[in-house]
Amino acid sequence: MFDAPLLDEPTRDRLRGASAALDAAERSGQPQAVSSALAELARSYRAMHALASAEAYLELALRWSRSGSAVDATVDLLCELAELAVCLSCSHDAQHPGQGHAARERARDHAFEASTLAGRVSDPEWEIPVLLRVSDVLDRCGDHDDAAQMQARALRLMASNSAPAFDARVLPAVGRLADR
Repeated sequence: MFDAPLLDEPTRDRLRGASAALDAAERSGQPQAVSSALAELARSYRAMHALASAEAYLELALRWSRSGSAVDATVDLLCELAELAVCLSCSHDAQHPGQGHAARERARDHAFEASTLAGRVSDPEWEIPVLLRVSDVLDRCGDHDDAAQMQARALRLMASNSAPAFDARVLPAVGRLADR
């Protein structure tokens, strides 16, 4: 089971609260409420270093999120799952070298799905931190080229978001600068 130090009173209280919130959310029948409660329960397990349980609850939260058609919540859960899978992979590799492969593959899958959905989030500015989270996961998985591509995509978005609105009067000046 769990080590006694991991189940101190605040941890137990957090787990009880998350469990009660899940019960209430299930009674409401609202997919986003259930998804949020499952995600909080997963975070409680992660705080206890019960990573496999945390991953299982995040997977359930993701299913509920998808059933409610909430792209933002789905993308956030995918990022959280990717980050957790990387932690699991490191844990497995530390115990038995080479055993983290399956968790790394799950991390990559979640990361790439999050990057695919990132362009559909409600706040275009939020796409940038999503891509940077994905980049970090891919880098930790050893996929440095893919991580660099995600960073480049985020940088392009940053540049386009900070660019002033198009002004036709600037066009001739741009041409002259380019000719130099």
